[in-house]
Amino acid sequence: MKTILAAYSGVLKGTGSSILSALQDLPLAFWPCRSKMEKHLQVISVLQWVISFLALGAACTLLLIYMFCTDCWLIAAMYTAWLIFDWNTPKQGGRRSSWVRNWTVWTYFRDYFPIRLIKTHNLLPNRNYIFGYHPHGIFCFGAFCNFGTEATGFSKKFPGIKPSLATLAGNFRLPVLRDYLMSGGICPVNKNSIDYLLSRNGTGNAVVIVVGGAAESLQCAPGVNSVTLKKRKGFVRLALQKGSDLVPVYSFGENDAYKQVIFEEGTYSRAIQKRLQKILGFAPCIFHGCGLFFGNSWGFVPYSKPITTIVGEPITVPKIEDPTEEMVDIYHTMYIKSLQCLFDKYKTRFGLKESDVLYIN
Repeated sequence: MKTILAAYSGVLKGTGSSILSALQDLPLAFWPCRSKMEKHLQVISVLQWVISFLALGAACTLLLIYMFCTDCWLIAAMYTAWLIFDWNTPKQGGRRSSWVRNWTVWTYFRDYFPIRLIKTHNLLPNRNYIFGYHPHGIFCFGAFCNFGTEATGFSKKFPGIKPSLATLAGNFRLPVLRDYLMSGGICPVNKNSIDYLLSRNGTGNAVVIVVGGAAESLQCAPGVNSVTLKKRKGFVRLALQKGSDLVPVYSFGENDAYKQVIFEEGTYSRAIQKRLQKILGFAPCIFHGCGLFFGNSWGFVPYSKPITTIVGEPITVPKIEDPTEEMVDIYHTMYIKSLQCLFDKYKTRFGLKESDVLYIN
């Protein structure tokens, strides 16, 4: 009752600060809908990203084609001309927007799971880095939130370092989606793009590569701790060629966001998945989360499970323009050991047991 009178007193006095202070002191019982409203906003923020990633590019492509058949053909022609003119921008550092990276919607996105970013070592701004992100999960929620936005405070935790999350190059051929991705500092995962960032864009660059890729996403499921890494050596070779330090990154909880139907190796369904993966560049997973209105139903909304991303200790890499296979193997082995140590050190802090192991395929 006293807090209500304090608020009323603030109104009479006409001082905004008194009103705000008094209202903040009111019990939560006076705000019955606040938590529900925040939860709805969190769900919407996550769902818009999922739908955008899955359908925005295709929908905008169809819309652009349709506009050519209407009175709006001139707008479509102008955008197409701009698209042609701007075609190589994703390969040349992109068009990052601090404004987009700091949108409030990303804080709701972060809080839905929630997602956390843990720093273990300092990174020097006079060096370039290749972050190896593990595991892939279905949508790489941890990678996107931590490195494609400022929701978890990457720039404050690693001052002078500019992250660039690498994703499928095909996404940058689709209208509107390409601009949406570039605004977050996301780049194509191809040689030209990464070469530009690590050799022609100064220092303080961190290219984030989801090493396991599409193959790893076919194995992800709640409670599964496995990464596809044994034969993935291209990122190590690239690090040696550019003299960029390797940084292992592991996200606990990334695989818990969705449940997936995993087909056994050698089955017809598995063969179809692998065939489509080679054709499309991504794995057609059969997965589900929870429903939009009922938590116990099926839908595209991911499960609200904590995702904690640990950025490990950088491995200093020398610059060797033409590294031998032996040299690549040495640093690849060092990277695997570093990732294994990172997992073992933090696993019990984030819901796993001491007996849980990281399987490296």
